[in-house]
Amino acid sequence: MRILKSWQGVDGRGLEQADRGASVAMGNFDGVHLGHQAVIGLARDRARALGAPLGVVTFEPHPREFFAPAAPPFRLMNAEARDHRMEKLGVERLYELPFTADLAAMSPRAFAEDVLARGLGISHVVVGSDFCFGKGRTGTAADLAALGQELGFTTTIAELVGDAGDEISSTAIREALSAGRPGDAARMLGHWHRIEGPVIHGEKRGRDLGYPTANMDISGLHPPRFGVYAVKVDVLSGPNIGTYDGAASLGIRPMFGENLPNLETFLLDFAGDLYGADLSVALVEFLRPELKFTGLPELIAQMEEDCTRAREILAGV
Repeated sequence: MRILKSWQGVDGRGLEQADRGASVAMGNFDGVHLGHQAVIGLARDRARALGAPLGVVTFEPHPREFFAPAAPPFRLMNAEARDHRMEKLGVERLYELPFTADLAAMSPRAFAEDVLARGLGISHVVVGSDFCFGKGRTGTAADLAALGQELGFTTTIAELVGDAGDEISSTAIREALSAGRPGDAARMLGHWHRIEGPVIHGEKRGRDLGYPTANMDISGLHPPRFGVYAVKVDVLSGPNIGTYDGAASLGIRPMFGENLPNLETFLLDFAGDLYGADLSVALVEFLRPELKFTGLPELIAQMEEDCTRAREILAGV
């Protein structure tokens, strides 16, 4: 998959011909849930019919982050996790457009003409029926279809996807994760909810307790319910690449005072150094909330119980 971060190409000289003419799905795709996958699937069908590359047009940062930078974190995925999911879906061209003040100020016509038609040279675009674009979100999916007819690309407007009568949305997925229901989130996502990033240095308390953990920063992401989870872990880089079972603690670690939220993962039956490696941690089942113990022996006993339960749960996954 090629990731292109400008519709103007390198140094404004335009995209290479091989990167033009794609059939694209367009949106923010936070979580890449089943509704997003349906939109991408329609773009894939059209790409095959046209003999064109399958592309996705998305934006970085998320427009909501741009307009409300002080708002609480809401993203289900960082850009890297979204990129990995797109690649797994067979996307060939990911147009990750920088969402800047200039882009935000574009009229719907200017965006369709300058970015989609002239810049990316798309052949087809698929958007959800609730898609809005252009300054003040004044352009609708129907407006995009009309502009495409004029500018030389065709448009498909996808109906929203539901689950048991309810609309699948990033908001509903956040609510499930906030309630400690990763299984419900997974049913809407079509995959386990994952937290991805590099392993960073922590306080190394886990090592002293006999449970060395891989620490990851979760800043900028919507925090699932704090507590302990059974997890599946993909080590994406370094000498220990592979998939492992684990137990992870997500939260502020109240046993040790007030701390910034992070994710600490203990890999079962693993020995090795993970510092600097990129991990993808899938939340499979919520085991218990965060607790403050009376002492280290009680904490260690609970960690042993957590690992036993995680092992039993993951044996069937």
